[in-house]
Amino acid sequence: MAARIRKIQHDADTRAKIKAGNIINRLTKLIEGEIEMPPHAVTAALGLLRKALPDLTSVEHSGDVATTYVVRAPAKPADMDEWRKRYAPQPTIQ
Repeated sequence: MAARIRKIQHDADTRAKIKAGNIINRLTKLIEGEIEMPPHAVTAALGLLRKALPDLTSVEHSGDVATTYVVRAPAKPADMDEWRKRYAPQPTIQ
């Protein structure tokens, strides 16, 4: 196989995501029984994963969220005849 002329240059964030993905894949294989790891290797993998991914349990929301929605709906028809005039399909002239 020929060598690459243009080498792929990943930024630091992409490299961190790739490393985290490899750790996750390895732990998934361990859970599924495909591989075996000694307890100290599992502890090390979990420690590295904590460094690579943010810990979402420490995220705290404070303050109020004010969201306003405006809904513009057509006026309610008085009866069925008015509804049919507004929304019934019009016959096509051929």
